[in-house]
Parts: sequence; structure tokens; C-alpha cells
Amino acid sequence: MASPPLVERAQALGIPLAQPQSVNTPEVLAQIQELRPEVLLVCAFGALIKEPLLSSHPILNVHPSLLPRWRGAAPIERAIMAGDAQTGVCIMRLTAGLDSGPVCLSAQEPVGAQDDYGSLAERLCAAGGELLVQALDRMQSGEALPFAEQDESRATYAEKIEAADRTLDPARTAIELERVVRALHPHIGARLTLADGSMLGVWQARVGPAGPPPATDPAPPPPLGELGRSGDRLVYGLAGGQTLELLQVQPPGGRAMDAQAYMRGHAL
Repeated sequence: MASPPLVERAQALGIPLAQPQSVNTPEVLAQIQELRPEVLLVCAFGALIKEPLLSSHPILNVHPSLLPRWRGAAPIERAIMAGDAQTGVCIMRLTAGLDSGPVCLSAQEPVGAQDDYGSLAERLCAAGGELLVQALDRMQSGEALPFAEQDESRATYAEKIEAADRTLDPARTAIELERVVRALHPHIGARLTLADGSMLGVWQARVGPAGPPPATDPAPPPPLGELGRSGDRLVYGLAGGQTLELLQVQPPGGRAMDAQAYMRGHAL
């Protein structure tokens, strides 16, 4: 357990800080009213904001997707898993619905073939901060922000990452599983089920080699759901003879290591 980085930064700068269990209690509402804020800002806030707070002040929310696509808890992960070519960040007005309020500013961000959660989130964080400052500057100058309602017919939802989302299903394609690994790195981590029922963490992977096995290693791809070797590479057997090459793994109870170190210490 540790304080969020925002808390540590506020304490270092001497900024007053409150971490209530709920922002909807009369005591917290009174505390907010005493500050007489011109606007409230919300980012990565997993709790529900209710009336009367919801309508007592303008509330701007920073959301890392191009709304109405990927409303909800895990927009960055879901964008990578889906193979989206681009995503982005929006500044929206908070309403009672789930990320359904009108949007005033947005910025697009390409999703590269090598992007994982860490690299993409870092860029979206910077873009979101810049957009938020733009919105506040325009409000301070008296300019009305250009809010536009979202198209409900195009809405998709980024459901929270559950245990099943982390587990690599060998019935899926190598491309899909490689996206899952990138989407969950470096904060959550993907995993696969070993023959003894334990879980092997998978931190980095790529689509395995296609076609016949190397001449130096004529062994066929490993069976569905099993680990094997392809030359000096660690591969996971998938449907249709596909393989997922594992680059960095973490054995149960152990530390993360590259595939070569894992193969030296574990029988396949």
C-alpha cells in the first residue's frame, strides 16, 4: 500500500489535501463549498459523484479515449487489445452517465505497433494535461467552451480488467494475444496456465514464426496450450499451428526473466 503520486506531490508542495471515503457526504460538500471553487477537475476517479455536488459546480473530466469510444474503466487497455490504430484524450463535462457528458476539447494519438500501456498512457497523460490547461485558460478569459453532445449510437465500453482478461487463451490468434500482453504491460501483466495448473506471467511477447520450423530444430509447434522450443525461442502453442513467442516471463513465485533464462531453469 502506498500513497498515489498525486498525494505525494501535493504534500511536497504544501497543497491542502483531503482523501475522504466519499465526496458526497455533507462534511465534504461543506469543505468544497468553503473553498468557493470556480471549477472542479476529475481524472481517473473511480467513485460516483452524486447530487448536489454534481450540479453545484462545473466539473471537467479528463478521459483517455476518443469519446464516445471506450467509455469506462480501462480505455487504454481496451484500445490496444482491439487493435485500434488511434486513440486520444477528451475533456468533457461530467454528468450522471458513465463518461457520457458533452466533450469540449480532444486530441488524437496514434497507437503504434510496439506501444504498450506504459508508453501510450504516458503520451495521453501529457496530452490530457495540455488540453486541461487550455480549457481552464479559456474559461478564465470568459470564453465559452465548445461543448458537443456525444453520439450515443457510436458508444463502446471499456470494461474493467478482470482475471479472465489477463489469461492468454490458446484458442485465440497470436495477434490477439500479443495485443493483450502489450495492453497489460507494465502495470497488470498477462499470464498463461501451465500444465500443472499454475500461472506463468507474460510481460513481453510477439507473434511467433510462421511456416515450417527452423532446419536446426525440426520439431513441430507445441500442442495447443503448451510451451515448447522453436530453435532458441520459447513459444506457446495456439490453435491452427500458430505460436506466440514469449520474450519475458515470470514463473510462479519468482522474478521476471527473459525467455532464455527461463528455458535454462525449467523443463519444457
